[in-house]
Amino acid sequence: MNAITPPPSVPAETALDTAPSIDSRFTVPGIRCAGCIGKIERGLALVPGVASARVNLSAKRVAVSHAGTLDAETLIEELRKLGFEAERAAGNPLARDDVETKRLIRALAVAGFGMMNIMLFSVSVWSGTDAVTRGMFHWISALIGIPVVVYSGRPFFASAWMALKYRRTNMDVPISIGVILATGMSLYETLTGGEHAYFDGAVMLLFFLLAGRTLDAMMRGRARSGIAALLSRMGRGAQVIDEDGTARYVEADKLRPGMTMLVAAGESLAADGEVVEGRTTIDTAMLTGESAPRPAVPGDLVHAGTINLGNPVRVRVTAAAQDTAIADIARLMDEAGQSRSRYVRVADRAARLYAPAVHTLAFLSFCSWLIAGASVYKALTIATAVLIITCPCALGLAVPAAQVVAAGALMRRGLLIKDGSALERLAEADEVLLDKTGTLTLGEPRPVTLAMLGPRSRAIALGLAQASRHPLSRGLAHALRGEGAEPAAVELVREAPGSGMIGRCDGAGVALLRPEVETDTLAVDLLVDGTRTRITFADSLRPDVTETLAALKAQGLIAAIASGDRVEAVGGVARKLGLFATAAMRPADKLALLERRAGLGHKVLMVGDGLNDGPALAGAHVSLAPGGASDVSQQAADGVFVGERLMPVATAVKVARATMRVVRQNFAMAVGYNVLAVPLAILGHVTPLVAALAMSGSSLLVVGNSLRLARAAGKEAQ
Repeated sequence: MNAITPPPSVPAETALDTAPSIDSRFTVPGIRCAGCIGKIERGLALVPGVASARVNLSAKRVAVSHAGTLDAETLIEELRKLGFEAERAAGNPLARDDVETKRLIRALAVAGFGMMNIMLFSVSVWSGTDAVTRGMFHWISALIGIPVVVYSGRPFFASAWMALKYRRTNMDVPISIGVILATGMSLYETLTGGEHAYFDGAVMLLFFLLAGRTLDAMMRGRARSGIAALLSRMGRGAQVIDEDGTARYVEADKLRPGMTMLVAAGESLAADGEVVEGRTTIDTAMLTGESAPRPAVPGDLVHAGTINLGNPVRVRVTAAAQDTAIADIARLMDEAGQSRSRYVRVADRAARLYAPAVHTLAFLSFCSWLIAGASVYKALTIATAVLIITCPCALGLAVPAAQVVAAGALMRRGLLIKDGSALERLAEADEVLLDKTGTLTLGEPRPVTLAMLGPRSRAIALGLAQASRHPLSRGLAHALRGEGAEPAAVELVREAPGSGMIGRCDGAGVALLRPEVETDTLAVDLLVDGTRTRITFADSLRPDVTETLAALKAQGLIAAIASGDRVEAVGGVARKLGLFATAAMRPADKLALLERRAGLGHKVLMVGDGLNDGPALAGAHVSLAPGGASDVSQQAADGVFVGERLMPVATAVKVARATMRVVRQNFAMAVGYNVLAVPLAILGHVTPLVAALAMSGSSLLVVGNSLRLARAAGKEAQ
C-alpha cells in the first residue's frame, strides 16, 4: 500500500529589486522549427535593454520582457534583422489564427491544378511532336506554369528573401533557387525554340513541397487556445450593489476590489471575493478537481469561474480581471506552453544540415563543369538538377505523412491527436501522471444504494432531484431515469439554504437533504413519510483502469496519481490501484512536480481533465485529456480521448512508438534516394525534369510506406 502525502509547499519566488520592465508580445509567422526559436531567443537576448525573450511555436508568438527605453518598433526591427517579419500581437497571447494554413492550402490547390494541366502537354511532347506543336505546348505550359510558380512559390520565396536580406540562410533558399532556375531556364528554352522545358518539374516540385508543409501546418495548427477557453469560464459581469442600495451591471474587466457583487443561483462568479451575506454551495470542480460542491458562508473566499449552486449571496470583490486565481492559472498555462515549444522535432534536426549541404553540392557541381570546359548553360542545367533532386520533398513528407496516417488511425479508435510532434513526445514518455476525478474515475458521482428504495421513493427522489443543479442531484436523476423511474408530482419544490431540496407530494412533506452529520462519503438523505433513507454516491473508476495501468507498465511507464481532491478521496483510489499518490494539489503544485521530474531526466505523460490541470497539461512533456474534460483541459492537452475507457492512453503510446519506427524508415528511404540520385545529377546524367520526377518518386515512396502505418496502428491498438 502506497502512502498518500500532501504536496510539499512551493516556495514563493524571491522578489528582485530591479527596475520595472515591460512585457511586449509579437506575432512572427515565420517561426517554423526549434532552430527559429533558438535564433530569436539568442538574438534578442543580445539587444541592450532586453531582459528575456520566449517563443511560443504553436501560436507563432514572441514574448519579450524589456526596459521601458525600448519601444515595440525597435524590437520589430531587431526581429527583422534576425530574418523574421513581426508585428505587435493584439488580444489573447495564445489565440491562434489559421491564416497561414489557409494560405498554404490555396497555394497547394493552385500548384496541383497547374501540375495536372502542364503534365498533359508534357506527355504530348514526350510522345513526339513536330517543332511547331512542341513550341506551342511549351508556350501554353509557360502561360500556366509561370503564374503558378509566382503564386504557389510565395511561401518559399518570402522566407528565402527574408533570410538572404539579413545575410542568413534556411531550407527555403535552395528550394527557391532551384524553382526559379528551373522556371527561368524553361522560359529561355521556350523563347529560343529549344527542345526541353521544365515547367512541369518546377510546378511538381512546388506541389510536393507544399503538400509536406501543409500537412505539417495542419498538425501544428491544432494548437491550443486554452486561455480563451479558460477566461470564458469567468462570469462576463456582475450585479454590483452600490452604497445607496441600488444595483447596476458591471462588466468583469471593470470590477474593482471593494465592490459588492450580488451572485444569483446558477451564476458564475466574475471575480474573486469574500462572502459577506448569505449561505450557499459552490461548485469548485473547475479549480480544484473535487467532485463534491463546497459550502460557502460569510467570511469564506470564493473564486472567479466557480458556480453558485445554491442561494443568492453577496460577495465583496478582493481581486478582479488579471488578478484573479483563474487569471493566474492562465498565466501558468502560457508560461508552461513555452517550454514545450523548445522541443526539437526529428524533422527540425534533420533540416539543420540540409541548406549548407545542398548549396555546397550545387555550387561545386557548377564550378566543376565550368572548369571541365562545359558551357555556362550546361553547368547551370546540372546545378539546377542537383538543387531539384536534393529538394527535401521526401524529407518534408517523412514526418507529417506518418503522423497524419497515425493520427487518423487513432481518431478511428476515439483519440484525437492535435499536434504532430505530440506523437514524437508520446513515444519518448517514460512516466505517466494521472489526475483522479474525471480521469481515473468517471467524474460523475453515481448512487450505489438505490436498491433499498421502493417505487414511490424512487419517483419522489426523481421529482426532487430533477429540479436541482447540484452534481449529486444530477447524478441521482440520471441513474433513476436510467432504471426507468418516472418522476412523482412534487409540488412547491424549492432549495432550502444549506440543506437541500424540499417540497410536497400527496399533501405530505418530502425532501432530499444533506446528511445531518458530515461523512467522508458523498451522500444525501431522502425524507419520505417521515423516514430518512441514506443514498450513498461513489465516483466509479473507469471500467478498464486496471488493464490500462498494466498495459502502460508493460511498455515501461511508471504511473502515479496527482490530484487536487481531498486526501481521503484520493487515498481510497490509490490503495485500490496500488499507486503512489499526492493529494490536495494546486495547479502550481502539479506544474512544479512536473518540472522536478523533468529535471531528473524523465519524460512525463500527463493525463487530466479539470481546469486545475490546465497548466500541468500545457507544461508536461506530452499530455492527454478525456472527452468529458473541461474546455480548458481539452485545449491545453496534446490529445483528447472519448468514451469511458482509459485504454486509449496506452494505445496512444503504442501507436506513437510504431509511428516513430515508420518515420525512421522514411528518413532512411529519403537519404538512400539522395545517395543514389545526387551522384547521377552531379555527373550530368539527370535533367531537371528527370530530377523532378525522381524527387516525386521518392516522395510517393515515403507516402506509401506511411500508409502501412494505418494497418500497423490497428494491430498495435488491439
